Amino acid sequence: MSADPEPLTYPEVGATAGGALPSGYRHVRRTERLGAGPEVYHAVAAAMADWRIHRDAGLTVRTEADRPALGVQFVTGIRLGPLRIAAPCRIVWYVEEPDRYGFGFGTLPGHPERGEESFLVEWTGTDDVVFTIAAFSRPAAWYARLGAAPARWLQDRVTDRYVAAARALAAG
Repeated sequence: MSADPEPLTYPEVGATAGGALPSGYRHVRRTERLGAGPEVYHAVAAAMADWRIHRDAGLTVRTEADRPALGVQFVTGIRLGPLRIAAPCRIVWYVEEPDRYGFGFGTLPGHPERGEESFLVEWTGTDDVVFTIAAFSRPAAWYARLGAAPARWLQDRVTDRYVAAARALAAG
C-alpha cells in the first residue's frame, strides 16, 4: 500500500452526511424505524461497527481494520451465480455519539459504480431507533453501464438486505 491513498472516483465527497444528494446520479434514501430503546440502538450500532450489517446482508468484507473509521479502506463483494463482484471503498465520514452511529464510504478505482453510500442509526428523543441508508451512484465499469437496469435492481436488493439485517439485529 502506498503512502498516498488512491483517489476517490467522484468529487462530491461527504454528500451522504446530510442535505441534498448531488445531481447527475441515481439516488437512494431509505429510512426505517427499527424499534425503540437503548438495547435496539446499541445492537444495530455494534453490528455496523464490526461490519456485521454488511455480512448479514450477504456481502463479504475484506479489510485490515477491525471496525470502520475515517480513512479505512475495504472491499465488499457479492456473488451473482458464478460471478463475484468486488467493490473497493474508503470511509469518508464517520460519527460515533451516544445517540448516533454511522459512516459513509466512497468508491475507489475498480468499483463498478461511482459515488457514495452511508449508514446511520439514531436513537431519537422520542426513544425511536431509526436506520437510514443514503446513496448516490452512477455506473463506472463497462459492465455496469451496459447492464444499468440490472445494476439498479441489484442496488435495490442489497439495500433491502441491509434493512432486513438491521431489522433482524434490532429484534434480537
